[in-house]
Amino acid sequence: MPTPEISAVVPARNEEANIEACVTSLAAQPEIAEIIVVNDASTDRTGEILSGLLKTRPQLKVLDVDTLPNGWLGKNYAAWSGAQIARGEWLLFTDADTVLLPGAVHCALEDVRVHDAALVSYSPEQITRTFTECALIPFIYCRLSRRFSFARVNDPSLPDAAANGQFLFVRRDAYEKIGGHRSVANSVLEDVALAHGAKQAGLRPHFAPGVGIARTRMYRGLRPMWEGWTKNLWLLFGGTRRAILREFLKAVPWLATILIVTGFALRGELGDWLILVGLADLLVRHVLYGRELTSNRYFWGLIIYYVVGATLYAAAISASARKYRRGKVTWKGREYFVEEP
Repeated sequence: MPTPEISAVVPARNEEANIEACVTSLAAQPEIAEIIVVNDASTDRTGEILSGLLKTRPQLKVLDVDTLPNGWLGKNYAAWSGAQIARGEWLLFTDADTVLLPGAVHCALEDVRVHDAALVSYSPEQITRTFTECALIPFIYCRLSRRFSFARVNDPSLPDAAANGQFLFVRRDAYEKIGGHRSVANSVLEDVALAHGAKQAGLRPHFAPGVGIARTRMYRGLRPMWEGWTKNLWLLFGGTRRAILREFLKAVPWLATILIVTGFALRGELGDWLILVGLADLLVRHVLYGRELTSNRYFWGLIIYYVVGATLYAAAISASARKYRRGKVTWKGREYFVEEP
């Protein structure tokens, strides 16, 4: 079977630290016929870097978008704009902070064939370098693995749907059938929304881990990481106060905290016993977290960040709930008005 023509579409806003590595990795995929980078009103060196890459990457095209129409989020409009000029039979949407590994597109095409899929998405390997990245990002992905099961998402008889916009590979006619990014113009979680649209349209998705396929460093610094996760967590974990409260209570070691704090307050023999029981509970939670880390392909030694990760997670999910109650989130210098579902 001949390889279909594939267009890669990359929304990019202020991505000077990432864009060259992203484009280089896409250019190394022999199946990709064209790379369309949509420069979304960047104010850093993104445009300059792309101008240099145009001289050495013949398959690269750059589309400059300077204004954002009403009713659109920036990334969604950039992705939609890129798709409109793409000529490929298949569209690969990927983020500017994502690097494809050798053979990535070949794997996606193979999954299309094996699973008869119209949409293939992978959850890339997450690069974590700073203390807060190591504490929070693996913790969140372990929580997400409980909510989004690959098996359930890939079962056409179930309504569960999910995808990751860092690697979203979709057949053009399927993309057009569900309305593309125009149908999710103001959706904060556009990737999940597209996956829902695909399933509702009777199209078969395939969602899988992206180990050996792609890797990404989502955030470079605490501020963008905080903005990013507080923008997404409310929606990722249900988008209702009850769902968020349930997740908040399940994720944080409240019993151990209460026992240890009470033990120190009481002192004496009873206080010592309460502290010991609390520490035992905390130890068990560390071990269980270690098992989750390894099952989600993270290094087991990251359990040392468990308490910090749980604390940051509790703060982030609470902040996300507050933002949605206020009806406004911020991302990359833009404010978006959101509604609490």
